[in-house]
Amino acid sequence: MNLFYRKYGSGPPLIILHGLYGSSDNWITIAKQLQEHFTVLLPDLRNHGASLHTATHTYQDMAGDLEQFYEETNTKDAYLIGHSMGGKVAMRFAAEHPDKVNRLMVVDIAPKNYLAGSESFKHIRQHEMILELLENPDLSKFHSRKELDDYFTSRIKEETVRLFLLKNIHRSHEGVFTWKINAPVLRDSFKSIVSETDFAWFEERIPITAYPVTFARGLNSEYVSNDDWQMIRKIYPEAKLVDFEGAGHWLHAEKPSKLISSILEKA
Repeated sequence: MNLFYRKYGSGPPLIILHGLYGSSDNWITIAKQLQEHFTVLLPDLRNHGASLHTATHTYQDMAGDLEQFYEETNTKDAYLIGHSMGGKVAMRFAAEHPDKVNRLMVVDIAPKNYLAGSESFKHIRQHEMILELLENPDLSKFHSRKELDDYFTSRIKEETVRLFLLKNIHRSHEGVFTWKINAPVLRDSFKSIVSETDFAWFEERIPITAYPVTFARGLNSEYVSNDDWQMIRKIYPEAKLVDFEGAGHWLHAEKPSKLISSILEKA
């Protein structure tokens, strides 16, 4: 599948994969600050941004899309970065195609099943609520972004989450607001998004040492725990962990300067 993408700068290729509800838009500021060092490629994953809406949304799908993206952009190997859902895509692709990745950075996600364990991951219900919210409002009834913001503010308290969601709304030529993301398919695929590409998937492939790996996590986020890090080191015994104090899940928005420094370190 042809993925829409943005391109910045020149030099060795660096590909950044956004997370759930995200798009290439979210990473433009980071890309512009890296363009003196890399050719930065920002694809929209399927069912997001300006890329095609499809009937399925699995990590196998997205890794296959990325392989085709390499071919279409004539990319032989790249520094691959993925945030959240995009981080799982990046880990899966790199494990399947180690010759196509010269460095891997995984931003605030672990290779684990977030539905497993004695207690459900607290953000699961928030994601389910967001996906329900994306399907329910009739956007044609809204006449301004202020009305949309007020509507979402009454239902989503976290400003960062709200702003990311609002970036997924655009106004058609007829003046009607519509979603860029494929909410029904994402909702149907949600359990696989948060559970697949876990330790069990990697088990037959470990240890992975073919390329340097860095994990970046926000210390105000619960996506990568200390226990997760011990599990990650079983998969990537040489992996490096960079902690971001005062940051949650969206490191690229909350701590862009430190993230850029981490990307450039030993690049």
